[in-house]
Amino acid sequence: MASLSGTAAASASQVLSRNREVKSNGASVAQYRGLKPEGISRLASARTKQTRLISISARKCRTIRAMASPTVTAPKREKDPKKRIVITGMGLVSVFGSDIDTFYNKLLDGESGISLIDRFDASTFPVRFGGQVRDFSSKGYIDGKNDRRLDDSWRYCLVAGRRALADANLGPQVLETMDRSRIGVVVGSGMGGITAFSTGVEALVQKGYKKITPFFIPYSITNMGSALLAIDTGLMGPNYSISTACATANYCFYSAANHIRRGEADIMVAGGTEAAIIPTGLGGFIACRALSQRNDNPKKASRPWDKDRDGFVMGEGSGVLIMESLESAKKRGANIIAEYLGGAITCDAYHMTDPRSDGLGVSSCIAKSLEDAGVSPEEVNYVNAHATSTLAGDLAEVNAIKKVFKDTSEMKMNGTKSMIGHGLGAAGGLEAIATVKAITTGWLHPTINQDNLEPDVTIDTVPNSKKKHEVNVAISNSFGFGGHNSVVVFAPFKP
Repeated sequence: MASLSGTAAASASQVLSRNREVKSNGASVAQYRGLKPEGISRLASARTKQTRLISISARKCRTIRAMASPTVTAPKREKDPKKRIVITGMGLVSVFGSDIDTFYNKLLDGESGISLIDRFDASTFPVRFGGQVRDFSSKGYIDGKNDRRLDDSWRYCLVAGRRALADANLGPQVLETMDRSRIGVVVGSGMGGITAFSTGVEALVQKGYKKITPFFIPYSITNMGSALLAIDTGLMGPNYSISTACATANYCFYSAANHIRRGEADIMVAGGTEAAIIPTGLGGFIACRALSQRNDNPKKASRPWDKDRDGFVMGEGSGVLIMESLESAKKRGANIIAEYLGGAITCDAYHMTDPRSDGLGVSSCIAKSLEDAGVSPEEVNYVNAHATSTLAGDLAEVNAIKKVFKDTSEMKMNGTKSMIGHGLGAAGGLEAIATVKAITTGWLHPTINQDNLEPDVTIDTVPNSKKKHEVNVAISNSFGFGGHNSVVVFAPFKP
């Protein structure tokens, strides 16, 4: 690219000079330097002296005139079977394996999947643990040659996607009888084939460009999950990838639903995938000072809303849903698991990693998702929260929820990441599956490590033990670096 002009460079310099330190989902870099929450107040007065890092923060939050319209009277829910969207299959790869029931039973038991990393030597890293996928098998899904070449992110995507299709009774023999131009794929990734990319760069630096594999670019770019899944199954409908950091999977659900509503597809395979627990990925988040450093007790490290939280825990995996028009599902006699009522996406338009201080981005996203779903705030009684375990981000989300839901006395809210870590681009996919399982089982998994709850958190977080709860309407939140906000709404299917 051409270099910046003098005016542009000066402008960029002025913007950078106003920056504050990088924050992870709302928690400042300085907050990860071993400070307890009570030490944060001292940081505020010292902000002008803080080292400015890679943040490109804009100005302080301005008053926004065009605010989201509050949902006073909810519009009627969709009745057209061509536009009503149901969930007919689910598939995943997780720290608890690739079986849906095993995954959710582990969550209900409050079992932590966080452990010391052994995929590579992390002994010299200040963070040495994560939600690492172990004993992963692609047998029966990927042939041996491709299995050896593929980045783990795409291996997880292929297995989760194929398992979701099988769960929806859309195996290879069934798909051959269908119009596959009416079936699309939107599976995103926050970081793409990061292992393939890192390996390619290492080959270039150490051995020269002639040693770069021809698969370097194809297996690095973020669209390849959707592409490979379509190639593998012959699905010729809408196909692309969305990359909006940790909000990725929910963006994919929202976009997939809109393809069905517009009549462009009957069935969509949608979700997220990620495999970033490698030296580059771990080191990058350490450099941001975004991660918990509780190396002495990894299973206690991810602790949403707890006063002693000190950052998030990296996770990985893939979560995929089969989203289908009600008309299509009925026509082929599919098993309907739950219903997708609606969703919304917004942007904070404020900062690379901080949430808006006024909470407008998140609260408006929640309100818009309810409007799209045709439900009132009073109907929602379960929130699967983003809840990454960052100092400011956790409370910002709670405050946004309180803005939309005036009465939270009957509401339950939990944090799946307390047990599996933060799956980044896959997080929303895994959490959507947890949300749907809450609907179908009537049981909510606990938020573990709730030992010293923040006093501002007055919503029931299902602390430490599962709870029986009949879900009426549920929302699942995902927010990502860049100010990307996404909320999706699920409910039990009622003909």
